[in-house]
Amino acid sequence: MKIAIISVSNKGQELAGNIKEKLDDDSTIIKVDLYHKNVKKYFPLLFSEYDAIIAIMASGILIRSIASLVESKTTDPAVLNIDDNGNFVISTLSGHLGGANKLTNKIAQLIGATPVITTSTDVNNKLGIDVIAKDLFLSLDNTREILFFNKAILEGKELSLTVNPNKNFKYLFDYLTNNTLEINVSINFSSKIENDEIHVELDEHSLILKERKIVVGIGCRRGKECEKIHHGLTESIKDLNMDISRVNLLASAEIKKDEKGILELSEKLNIPVKFVELDKLKLFQSEDVSKSEFVKSKFGIWGVCEPSALIMAGYDSKLIYKKTSYDGVTISIAIGN
Repeated sequence: MKIAIISVSNKGQELAGNIKEKLDDDSTIIKVDLYHKNVKKYFPLLFSEYDAIIAIMASGILIRSIASLVESKTTDPAVLNIDDNGNFVISTLSGHLGGANKLTNKIAQLIGATPVITTSTDVNNKLGIDVIAKDLFLSLDNTREILFFNKAILEGKELSLTVNPNKNFKYLFDYLTNNTLEINVSINFSSKIENDEIHVELDEHSLILKERKIVVGIGCRRGKECEKIHHGLTESIKDLNMDISRVNLLASAEIKKDEKGILELSEKLNIPVKFVELDKLKLFQSEDVSKSEFVKSKFGIWGVCEPSALIMAGYDSKLIYKKTSYDGVTISIAIGN
């Protein structure tokens, strides 16, 4: 998640710096940029460039500033509102698909504030269909149906979920079993359903949840053992609350194509691995990729794990886990559309 924090007062600016310092240590936060004053100038930029905006200001200023920019729950960034004293963190926009509700709880915990969340499913202890999509890294084919299904969930109606019997959906079953929020579902199987899809139906209404491509980028020192690489991968997906079965591909640079530990891990997890050509890595550009002078001097590329993950996740992919080191192993995770 890429986050912009914008403040208007000196006290708010100080709080913004404090929040940034705490978030910079979080591997699931790709970057945090600070903005101060000039809200009319900055908000249009922030809406198009960031996944989330934390506005430290009066709610009236925030609402007037973003009113003309709001378009859709599928495209609007998450927007949080915090008072200058850091007493309350309010989830203001894109609570579910945008991740504002989860980010609200995270920020409130970091600064010792009270989280304020008003979405109906959350306050009624229900699991929204869009929350399922967000938590399990799935896309929704028909977002206009979200309101219908969430209303049905609030009313306690049973949703029908249909999946292909030949695909391992353990991650879905475990999620529904272990989630503390309430939802009433039946699970059905049909070989007519695509392997990467979950069909949701009720009263002639339907939508499709589709798995987004998840690629784990790996870098490591020469001769690193499989167990060490596996540990880094395990810790990374744990940070994302992700099941290992959601990982579609492992990726690294072609200079690692004979790395025994990576090849053994691919076989152990039954997840394919692909190695990106050096020419592609040299040409790849992204502001989100961290740069290593050591890797550049040795191989002519700025990095291994982040660009490899982004390239293999496909066009317009993005990082959801930035480069993180685990005893000689670097892990990053990218998601495709």
